[in-house]
Amino acid sequence: MNIRSRLSRLYDGDTVVSRRYGYFLLGFDAAMVLYVIVSSFFVGSLAIEIIDLVLGVFIAFDYIARVIVSRKRLRTAFGFWGLADLVVILSLLAPIAGEGFAFLRVVRTFRLLRSYHLLRQLRNDFAYFRRNEATVFAVINLGLFIFVTTALVFETQHGVNPDIQDYADALYFTVTTLTTTGFGDITLPGPSGRLLSVVIMIFGVSLFVRLIQVLFRPPKLEYECPECGLFLHEADAVHCKHCGHVLHIRSEGTY
Repeated sequence: MNIRSRLSRLYDGDTVVSRRYGYFLLGFDAAMVLYVIVSSFFVGSLAIEIIDLVLGVFIAFDYIARVIVSRKRLRTAFGFWGLADLVVILSLLAPIAGEGFAFLRVVRTFRLLRSYHLLRQLRNDFAYFRRNEATVFAVINLGLFIFVTTALVFETQHGVNPDIQDYADALYFTVTTLTTTGFGDITLPGPSGRLLSVVIMIFGVSLFVRLIQVLFRPPKLEYECPECGLFLHEADAVHCKHCGHVLHIRSEGTY
C-alpha cells in the first residue's frame, strides 16, 4: 500500500483509527485557540517560539497530507483554506516574518467541522449533535467571529494603541462593541479603527441574533423529503408538511 492510500484511509476512511484521528484534529484545533490566547501574553518568549516551531511542523504535515489525498490538489493547496494554512505555517516556522498571523489557524476549526466526512461522523456518533446541529453551528460561528475579531484587534492595535496591552483588552473591546454596550474606555483610533468597530457591530449582532433564533425556536432536523425536497422537518414528523409524503426520519425515541 503506497503513501497516498494510507493517508486516504486515515483522512477519508471509516475505520476506528481514522475516526479517532479526525477527533484528534478537532481537539488540536480547539487547543490552538487556547494556545493563541495564552501565547499573546508571552510575545517574544523563547519557549513560545519553540512551541510555534513544533506546531508549524505538524500543521505543515497535515497540509501536505491533505493535498496528497485530495482529488483536486491545486484547489486544495492554493484555495482560500489552503492559503490560510500556508500563512499560518510560515508565521509559525518564521516568527520574524509575522507570527501574528497565527490567529488565522482557528478558522480551520470551522472548515474541519464543515467537512462532510467529519460532519457525518458526528451525526452518527452523537445523538445530541443530530438533535442540536443548528445550535452547535450557531455557537461555533459566533465563537469563531469573536476569536478571530479579537485576534485582529490585538494584532492591529498592540504596540500602537496604549489601551490594548494584551489579548484580554482586545477581547473586552470586541465583546463590548459586539453587544453595542460601548463603555468608551477603550476605542480604536483613526478611520481604520472606526471601520473595524462598525464591522464588529454589524456582523457580531447578526450572528448573535442567529444564535438566539435557533435557541428559542422549535428544533428541526435536516432531512430532505424525497418527493418535494423540503429540508427541515420537526423532530417527530411522520409526513412532510409541504407535500404530505411519508417520512422515515431516524430517531432514538427521545423526542
